[in-house]
Amino acid sequence: MSEKLPNYGGQAVIEGVMMRGKRSVAMAMRAPDGKIQVYTESLGGIYQSSLAKIPFLRGLVILWDTLGLGIRFLTISANTQTGEDEKLEGPMLYITLSVSLVLGVGLFILLPAGLGQLAGRLFSWNHWITNLLEGVIRLALLVGYIWGVGKMPDLARVFAYHGAEHKTINAYEAGVELFPANVARYSVEHPRCGTAFLLTLILISIVIFSLLGPLPLGIGMLYRIVLLPVLAGLAYEFIRWTADHLKSPIVRLIVRPNLALQHLTTREPTLEMIEVAITAFNTMIAQES
Repeated sequence: MSEKLPNYGGQAVIEGVMMRGKRSVAMAMRAPDGKIQVYTESLGGIYQSSLAKIPFLRGLVILWDTLGLGIRFLTISANTQTGEDEKLEGPMLYITLSVSLVLGVGLFILLPAGLGQLAGRLFSWNHWITNLLEGVIRLALLVGYIWGVGKMPDLARVFAYHGAEHKTINAYEAGVELFPANVARYSVEHPRCGTAFLLTLILISIVIFSLLGPLPLGIGMLYRIVLLPVLAGLAYEFIRWTADHLKSPIVRLIVRPNLALQHLTTREPTLEMIEVAITAFNTMIAQES
């Protein structure tokens, strides 16, 4: 049985896969000419610092830096696919990311909160029911959005690379040789997936916001933004804990909804996609040694 990778992070990019270890990160991508291109870099010292070892705080540190890595590698992959004359960089890149962030907060954080509060006042519901409704609306929007974008051909391919990433890690942790035909037999589900993090974040938010009690609409909206890092830290620790206790039948039951949701963000990959994921993983492992 191969060693599990509690500090591993993976991410599908355009026509490729990014794999992160303890000290390095590698990306393999399928270039327009069909060849696999590889890009590597060493991780910043933040991953080996004391901050990355403090419970709850480590989640924020790693998630923030992983977000930066994902954006940078996604940009590299996109620029490779579009060619030399259509690069996304500089001010246009930051404008695009800022607009996406604002729209994401508005759609998945503030809109469900506003609808929940409106329904609560209209029907005179207590804050527990109101926050439960908010969570249900947020989950429905998230699932609907993922399902919708997954119907787009380009995003469907990204989701297939996501599946190749999971299969590769599952095969490695099972101790088999990493050949496409071997890796293809494994599941597209993985307990440390970011999709699991999103669902956990939503469920924890229902509890935390309900414990705050009834709040004025404006204060409630502000809390939902300010407390987002706290919720992210809690969700990270929960995902980490469940991944370390999967031998327990109760824990396996708890994570079933998280694993089921991953079928929206993954697709069965082709052997060529799996080859890319294996290349990224082997490159990362070589950098670690």
